[in-house]
Amino acid sequence: MELVAAIVGLRALKQECRVVLYSDSEYLVKAMTKGWAERWKSKGWRRNRSAKALNADLWAQLLELCQDHRVQFRWVRGHSGNLENERCDKLAVEAAAGADLPVDEGFERSEK
Repeated sequence: MELVAAIVGLRALKQECRVVLYSDSEYLVKAMTKGWAERWKSKGWRRNRSAKALNADLWAQLLELCQDHRVQFRWVRGHSGNLENERCDKLAVEAAAGADLPVDEGFERSEK
């Protein structure tokens, strides 16, 4: 869900921006700041010879959006009293309980 949140947030921007994207997902932040996602892409969405990169469709979208904006990724500890992070977590839980969630096409394809 952290990947989707980053994608939706960046898609909401209507012109090129400088963005500081905060996330409590170390995986997301490290994948982008340490170049993991770019490396997976360059290897045909493989982490190594035996393992595919998960959520390649989402990583591809995020990488593309990062070409449109100057994005800095910063990690924030989750559930530690950070007001903005706590608010985002509450909104994410409420949204996940909704009945009108968009279909994750990449996930649906991988399940077949």
